[in-house]
Order: sequence, then C-alpha cells, then structure tokens
Amino acid sequence: MRNLQNLASASVASFALAGAAAGAPTSPAPTAAAAPASAPKPTGPSDRAQIQALEKGLNAALEAKDAKKVMSHYTRQGLFVFDVTPPRQHVGWADYEKDWEDLFAAFPGPVTNQITDLNITVVGDVAYGHSIQDGHFTVKDGTKTELVVRVTDVYRKIGGKWFIVQEHVSVPVDLATMKPDPLSKP
Repeated sequence: MRNLQNLASASVASFALAGAAAGAPTSPAPTAAAAPASAPKPTGPSDRAQIQALEKGLNAALEAKDAKKVMSHYTRQGLFVFDVTPPRQHVGWADYEKDWEDLFAAFPGPVTNQITDLNITVVGDVAYGHSIQDGHFTVKDGTKTELVVRVTDVYRKIGGKWFIVQEHVSVPVDLATMKPDPLSKP
C-alpha cells in the first residue's frame, strides 16, 4: 500500500511540475506528515467532494450548452487540453472555450451526458481524476448520436477553489482497422 501511495505522490508531483512548466501557480510538493491528535477537523466539504461537485457542475453546464459556464471550471492561466477532435491540442483558456462553442454549434439539439467510474486522487493542492463519459447529441439534421469518451483531468486548488488545469479526452482506436471506437464499451 505504501508503494501505491508513493507512486500516487510521485504522479501528482510530476503533474504539478507539468502545470508549473505551463505557467500554473506553483507550490511546494506535498509532504506526508501525520496531523497531531489535537488538530481540529476540517470544516466544509472535503477536497474530493469539492472536485466531485466541480465535475457535476461542469456536466450540468455541458448539458445546458453554456460554454461560459463550462469554462468557469477551468483555470484561466496555463490550461492545456488534448481533446477528442482536431486540432491535436488546445493551449489556453480562450482556445478551449472556442472548442466548446464549436461543439455546441455542431450539435444544436439537446445534449445529455452521464459520468461514470469517476475516480479522484487528491494530494495537497493538486489532484487527478479519470472517468468515462457517455454523451448523447442531436446533429443539425435532427439525428441523434452517442459518443463515449475517456476523460483524465488534473486539478489544482487555486485561491481555495479547484480548477481543471490539464485535460485529456480520448476514444480507443482499433489498431487492426485504425478506426476509433466511439462507444468504447468494456
């Protein structure tokens, strides 16, 4: 178990360094120190609960097709995203906001999205999580389409609030045919 904790801490540290390289605010690496028995218990929702609420709010904004509200969950400085659609990457808040606006323009009808398998690891003011997201979209001609994606997020607590600082959205590819699997069922 200790090896898993060390691996998780090392992973988060590397994400923190990547965020620092991208211009995100930096902070010292987390240390594993036991809290004194008399230390007061934290009040308010846990960091994990705050990140779960961030994901729930982001999903609600997606379903409302509100690009500004979607983007309120992302950092304004140092954001980096690999999305499922071209171009290969989005660097910066304004670039990724345009990607959301383009998505909503391409699918003018209702959007629903279900998040499953959300797993979050928090170490200090940096965290990472992954989930499966099953989206249902209505295309301009009225037909409906489904897309299941894998999402990995890196979060950073900035000014007491959690934001997504790095994101990777993908679908599996069948290497025999080189075709994407847009429904990616296990």
